[in-house]
Amino acid sequence: MKSIAPDNVLLTANEASEPLARKLAAELAVPFSGMHRQRFTDGEIYHAFTDPVAGKDLIIVGATPDDGSLQELIDLIDGARYWNADSVNVVVPFLGYSTMERAKPASGELPKGITRTRQIFRARPDFVFFVDLHSEAVLHAHAGDISTFHIQTGPLFVERIRQLHLANFVLVSPDYGRSKWVAGMASQLGCPHTAADKDRFAMDRTMVNQVSSVVQGKTAIIVDDMIRTGGSIAQTAQRCREAGAEKVLAMATHLVLCGEARQRFRQSGIDKVLGTDTYPGRGQDELVETVSVVPVIASALRRKLKIR
Repeated sequence: MKSIAPDNVLLTANEASEPLARKLAAELAVPFSGMHRQRFTDGEIYHAFTDPVAGKDLIIVGATPDDGSLQELIDLIDGARYWNADSVNVVVPFLGYSTMERAKPASGELPKGITRTRQIFRARPDFVFFVDLHSEAVLHAHAGDISTFHIQTGPLFVERIRQLHLANFVLVSPDYGRSKWVAGMASQLGCPHTAADKDRFAMDRTMVNQVSSVVQGKTAIIVDDMIRTGGSIAQTAQRCREAGAEKVLAMATHLVLCGEARQRFRQSGIDKVLGTDTYPGRGQDELVETVSVVPVIASALRRKLKIR
C-alpha cells in the first residue's frame, strides 16, 4: 500500500460517531469535515460533503448501532466513490448485529453480522477497521478485494487495570467463548483467571450456573467484549459474590447498556463498570467509567495506512 501524506487526509463520520471522529482527527492532526444533513418532510435525508473529497485519502468513522447509522455509513462510502476520493478508509468502532454471525441449520435465521458487513464491503471501501469484534468471521465476508484489520483494546484495558492498583484480583470471563481473550490479559497482568459456566436458553436470555472459588477473597473483574442488557454480567457478578469475591467490577469495550442493565448491575453488587467510547453517546457517571479508544485507533491507522 502507498504511503499517505497527512496533508492529504480528510476525516469525516456518520452522525452517530461524529464526537469520536472529532477526537480522532485531533489525535491524528488531520482536518475533520462535518457532513451537511437535512431531513425532508417525506422522511428522505439529504447529505453533502462540506469539503471537496476528490483526490483525498478519506477516513470515515461510522459505528452502526442502528439501521439508520449503517445506511448513512454506506451512503458516505458510496458518495466518496462518486466524488472521486483517492482512497476510502472506514473505521467501525461498534458493529451492530455482530453477535449474529451464524445461523443454526434449517432455522431460516438471517446471519446479519455477516450480511450487513457485506453491505459495507459492497460499497467498495479500500480498508475497513473494526474494534473488538464479537467474532472475526465478519472480517472475511468479502470477495478478497477489501483490506481489513481488527483493532483490539486488550492493551488499553490491561493498562487501566494496572492503574487501579488492586492488590488481589482475578479476571473472570462470563463464558468459555471469551476465556482465551481473558486469559491473554491475565497473562500480561500476572493474575489468575476463570470462566463462568453459562448456558443460553433464548435469544437474549442466559443462565450462569457457577463460578470457580478462585475468586474467593479477591476483587473479581468480569471482562467481555460487549454489555447489552447486562443479564450475563449481572448473573456472573452474583455468582462471584456467592463464591466469596470481596468486590466485583465489570469491564467491556462496547457499552450498549440497554433496557434495565444499570438496575441489574446495582442489584447484583457490581461496584463499577469500565468501558470505552465506541458506542455512541456512552459517557461517564457514578456507575460507568470510560476510556477513549482514540489512541489505539490512531495507532492502527498510522501503521496500516502508512500515514507518514
